[in-house]
Amino acid sequence: MKFSAKQIADLLNGTVEGDENTMVSSLSKIEEGTAGSLSFLSNTAYTNYVYDTDASVVILKHSVTLDRPIKPTLTLIRVEDPYGSFAKLLEMYYAISQDKKGIEQPSFIAPTATYGTDCYIGAFVYIGENVKIGNNVKLFPHCFIGDNTTIGDNCTFYSGVKIYHDCIIGNHCTIHASTVVGSDGFGFAPNSDNNYKKIPQIGNVIIEDHVEIGSNTSIDRATMGSTIIRKGVKMDNLVQIAHNVEIGENTVLAGGSFVAGSSKLGKNIMMGGQAGVVGHVKVADGVKIAGQSGVGSTIEEEGLVVQGSPAFSIGEYKRSYVLFRSLQKLNDRIRTLEKEIKTITKSE
Repeated sequence: MKFSAKQIADLLNGTVEGDENTMVSSLSKIEEGTAGSLSFLSNTAYTNYVYDTDASVVILKHSVTLDRPIKPTLTLIRVEDPYGSFAKLLEMYYAISQDKKGIEQPSFIAPTATYGTDCYIGAFVYIGENVKIGNNVKLFPHCFIGDNTTIGDNCTFYSGVKIYHDCIIGNHCTIHASTVVGSDGFGFAPNSDNNYKKIPQIGNVIIEDHVEIGSNTSIDRATMGSTIIRKGVKMDNLVQIAHNVEIGENTVLAGGSFVAGSSKLGKNIMMGGQAGVVGHVKVADGVKIAGQSGVGSTIEEEGLVVQGSPAFSIGEYKRSYVLFRSLQKLNDRIRTLEKEIKTITKSE
């Protein structure tokens, strides 16, 4: 799809400098611009690229002054916020590129399942009995939607997403490829034969509105009741959420992080990559957990920043880390002092 510089400027409330009829059909970084592409200049450190770029249109700030001529093939669009404007265009471009509708074959939709208007159901999708799907939902090829599951409006599930039975997913949710929602929680009980008996996991998973989940993530169903992901939560790839966990509103979990069974995370928490929370604890609102940290007990103080394994206040961690890195030197000093003491003691 092609757009003229004028159409883009009108959309962004910008001003055109150059040929307003210049057409673009793709987006690019300014240093990698090609003919027919649209780019932007936000960071002044990249200003030199505007003189040599092969992009056809560049968005830049009204206040930017250029001290030498640009290529005659380049058209400029001046706006108040180049980065925000380009982000808006990226969002529109993404929406257009993902605007699929209709039902591809082969796919299976159970007779008791229902779905709304403007949906896309890709090839090899399976939709089970009594499933309810809202409007403008996109299920890319090889998705599985288990029996009695409910999906709200404007959701997108990419290829290979598996939603087990009885789960509830809200509106405006995005789930990336190969993620599994509603698999069994890790519930086993040791018995007299020195092996483990599986505990049936009869609960479900509830995901509220505006949640985005990265690829290859697993969210386990509750043993009883629900595993709950509150509205606005964002998860990176390769995240593990165990049974009966609750993740509070607008909490963000980076790649490789995990939360063990029955733990409750508050809202607006940030978890760094490969961080973990043990089971049956609570983490207060606004806590920040540094990457590769392990939370081993309840955190009651809101807004606390923690690091380490087991994790504790980042200020204490940094002071302790300085000592830890000096342990060998400290040990050498102690040994030297011990020898000196022995020498003094003998001389007496």
